[in-house]
Amino acid sequence: MPSPYISIHHDRGEDEVAVEEPLEIRVDRRPLAVTMRTPGHDEELALGFLYGEGLIREVRKAGLTEDFAANTIEVEGPLERDPGERRFYTTSSCGVCGKGALDEIAVYSAPLTDGPVVARSLLVRLPDLLEQPAFERTGGLHATGLFEATGRLLVAREDIGRHNAMDKVIGRALLDGLVPLGERILCVSGRLSFELVQKAAVAGAPILVGVGAPSSLAISLAAERGITLCGFTRRGSTNVYAHPERVG
Repeated sequence: MPSPYISIHHDRGEDEVAVEEPLEIRVDRRPLAVTMRTPGHDEELALGFLYGEGLIREVRKAGLTEDFAANTIEVEGPLERDPGERRFYTTSSCGVCGKGALDEIAVYSAPLTDGPVVARSLLVRLPDLLEQPAFERTGGLHATGLFEATGRLLVAREDIGRHNAMDKVIGRALLDGLVPLGERILCVSGRLSFELVQKAAVAGAPILVGVGAPSSLAISLAAERGITLCGFTRRGSTNVYAHPERVG
């Protein structure tokens, strides 16, 4: 597993800096997407990305090409639908860049289950339970964690891109047979944007918790898709912006 950080010298000494490199995702040898990511768990990233875009509905064979330096991963097709001529280019800050039309931004998601009712006192603790060892060394990575309704952490992933960290978690859950995430909680270390809510909805997660602020579009999408959306979850407090019926 490649290290998520490297040591860099600067004028006052040395820092450990988060690694950012491109990853090309190919399906049946056809280039589909390029994302700027922190290397590691690339199979999970590719599968989670394709699942979140509604392009696959089950686990597919995926692996890095023989030339690892090329930063290319091959995924077995076929896709659930034809992506057409569009190409995805995602940066470490944008999860929907490069889509060809506005109607390609919204991805279908099945109706959510009722999901668990979780005490507010547990929800506010989730960011503290989210494992972020690389962030502690670099200060430059985001994290997503998948939790049981009891607060037990199932899997956590870090990446320089917020959307990549969630894709890695969802990809891992897909490989482990945990999708849809009907009785579980997703927690992210930063702000809550449209693409994160959409990825949670497609994966079937009924509750999404974020340390930072939600956007207006994130709130409206959560309300529409039936997700309990909790923002500003820190220092023992949280604001519930959509579907508060799951917060006890």
